Amino acid sequence: MALDGEGITMALKSRICEILGIEYPILLAGMGGASVPALAAAVSNAGGLGVLGAAACSPDQLRSWIRQTRELTDKPFGVDTLLPASVRRGSAPQSGASPENPMALLGEYQQFTRDFMEREDLPEVDAAMAMRAAGAPEMGKGGPQLFTREFFEAQMEVVIEEKVPVYAAGLGHPGPWMDRLHSNGTRVMAVIGKVKHAQQVVDYGIDMIVAQGHDGGGHNSPIGTFSLIPQVVDAVGDRVPVIGAGGISDGRGVAAAMMLGALGAWVGTAFLATEEAGIERFQKEAITDGGDADTVVSRSLTGKPARMIRNKWADAWVAAGKEPLPMPYQSMISGPVMASGIKAQRKDIMPGFAGQGIGLIHSIRPAAEVMRDLVEGAERALADARFYS
Repeated sequence: MALDGEGITMALKSRICEILGIEYPILLAGMGGASVPALAAAVSNAGGLGVLGAAACSPDQLRSWIRQTRELTDKPFGVDTLLPASVRRGSAPQSGASPENPMALLGEYQQFTRDFMEREDLPEVDAAMAMRAAGAPEMGKGGPQLFTREFFEAQMEVVIEEKVPVYAAGLGHPGPWMDRLHSNGTRVMAVIGKVKHAQQVVDYGIDMIVAQGHDGGGHNSPIGTFSLIPQVVDAVGDRVPVIGAGGISDGRGVAAAMMLGALGAWVGTAFLATEEAGIERFQKEAITDGGDADTVVSRSLTGKPARMIRNKWADAWVAAGKEPLPMPYQSMISGPVMASGIKAQRKDIMPGFAGQGIGLIHSIRPAAEVMRDLVEGAERALADARFYS
C-alpha cells in the first residue's frame, strides 16, 4: 500500500508476478491474428505478460514470431496455441450427409457461402487468402491445410526448442509435452471454461489455470465469468494459481477477478483496440463503436462457439436454420467470407471477435497506455473495496 496525491492506493501485486517474473498480474490473451510480436512485446515491456496468439502459425512462422518478440523485449512472454483433443485424436469415418460427416456436406455448405457472397456483393478471393483469413495453417510449401495432429505436434516442437518462458494451451491440454516443457523451465497454463476441465488439467501438472467465462471474446465458456472464477478457485486454487478472464476490459474488471479469488487477469478485447494489435483498422474501429449488446456467440466462423461482434454472416446461419460444421471443417466454409469481408473492409461482415466489455473501449491507443490504465484502475478499485465504509 502506498500514498499518492489523491489518497490511499494499493499496489497491484500477486504471487503470479514472482512466478512469471512480471511486474503486474495482467496477461495479454493469446488472440490469433491480433496478439502479434509487436503487441506481445509492448505488454511485456509495460510490466505485464505478453502472449503470442500463434494458433495458426506454421512452425517456421512461429519460430520467427518468437525470435521477433525476443528482439523487441528482454522481458518474459508467452506463446498460445490450440490443442483441441478431437482433432488430435481423430475420429472414425461417418457415412451420410450430416454434421458428423462434414466432408459429405461441404458442397452444399460451400454453395451457401457462394450465395451469401453474391447477395452481399463481396469480392472474390483466392483459396490461400480464404484459408489464412479463417485461421487455417500453412505447412511449408504444401499450401493451406486444415489443423491436424501433425501440425500441432510440429508447433509444440518449436515451443520446446525455443524454450519460451510461458506456454498457454488455448484449447485442450499439453499433457504429452509437459515433462519437456518443464525441463526447459517453461511455465505452462491452460485456458478452461468449466470446473471439470480445470480439475483435469491440474492432474497433468499444469502450473496455472486461466478460467475464462462466457463474457469473453473468441472461444469461450457457457458459464458466466462471475460464476466461473470463484468455483474454479474453490476447486483447484489450493493447488495452482487461477487467473480470471472473460469480459475484463478495464481496471475494475481486473480488481473484480482478484476479489473473486483469481491472482491476476487474462485480458483480450481491451488490447484489440491498440496500435500494435495485428487486426485491421476497421476492426479496431468496430470495437470502439460497439456496445454491451453488440456481440453474439456463434459457431459460424470456426465450428466451435466463439463470441464475436454481431455480423451478417453469423445472422445468416441462424436465419437459414443451418448447423455449422465442427472444427476444423467450418473454416473451409467461412474462410472465403472472412477474407472477402476483410478485403472489402466490411464491418457488417467481418468485424472480428470481441468480448462483452467492448462498451468500455472508446479509442485506439498504444498498448502501454492501456496497460497503465488497467493497473491504475485496478489499484483504485481494490483500495476502494478495502476501505469502503
